[in-house]
Amino acid sequence: MSTNASEGRAAVRDRAAESPWSLLRRWEAILLVFLGIVFVINSNATPYFLNIYNLADSTFNFSEKAIIALPMALVIIARDIDISVASIIALSSMLMGLAAEAGLGVPGLVVVGLATGATAGAFNGFLIAGLGLPAIVVTIGTFTLFRGIAFVALGDGAVTQYPAGLAYFGQGYIGGLIPFEFVLFLVLAVIFGVVLHMTVIGRRIYAIGNNPVAARFTGIRVDRYRFVLFCLTGLMSGLAAVLLTSRIGSTRPNIALGWELEIITMVVLGGVSILGGIGTILGVVIAVLLVGMVTFGFGLLNVPGIIMTVFIGSLLIVTISIPVVIQAVRVRAAARASSRR
Repeated sequence: MSTNASEGRAAVRDRAAESPWSLLRRWEAILLVFLGIVFVINSNATPYFLNIYNLADSTFNFSEKAIIALPMALVIIARDIDISVASIIALSSMLMGLAAEAGLGVPGLVVVGLATGATAGAFNGFLIAGLGLPAIVVTIGTFTLFRGIAFVALGDGAVTQYPAGLAYFGQGYIGGLIPFEFVLFLVLAVIFGVVLHMTVIGRRIYAIGNNPVAARFTGIRVDRYRFVLFCLTGLMSGLAAVLLTSRIGSTRPNIALGWELEIITMVVLGGVSILGGIGTILGVVIAVLLVGMVTFGFGLLNVPGIIMTVFIGSLLIVTISIPVVIQAVRVRAAARASSRR
């Protein structure tokens, strides 16, 4: 409580001021410490890690995943999940390839990629928010459906004939140093951060994640928000498809295979609770950089890809387990304290 001297009355603060120690204990600060440790280890393990050009180019390996992690964070905060994002990339890239073979130009290909992603997201949203089906069940189904359509359309073949102008989206640089993809991710991170943390929309997303029933009784149109979030996730997956197709210059049905695991790992590692209602965009951004720098270091050290997969899977299990273990310890400590009284 604080006193307003001019009016001679007390005012209650919305929240207590955080001490420097409490700020250091925040998950984002812990992630920054781990990021610093990764930089120290990798810089000592290989002389190529701290090269500014290598660091800039390393962002190509995670920028598309990072872009999808932003809306995925909102979906998980709202107590849902989308397993189909990588398959949406495959579907969007496949339709871009067919459109390119039909002679469509660069602007048209971008529109095809974005529209396909948004449509696939809307399909998920309709089944989940419109029909009331569980998100995990629906997106596992569309995970198989969308990828299956790509395999049926392309078979064992690939599309490689894309207009030269498309290459800039996935291979271009800004200022001759920073990849366009990474700059786009940072701009989107700022936009998502402002929406989630500084607007009514963000507060309603947190409210839905904390208690969907209570949020509905307060007048929040829960189903509408859930539908829009899945549309947004699909749209960003379509954008990632444009960037990835541009970067590798080809389309295959196994494109982005397994990315959903890495994206969810980034989000959960960033402090977003898998149970909903908790998380920040800043935490997700730091987690993206942390995972990106770890995998970049592994690549420089010629660590096999299967080891990276084991690492990502283990990291996902650990990050999901930590909050549960901490909560269990707190409950036991509180029970012991009450029994001594």
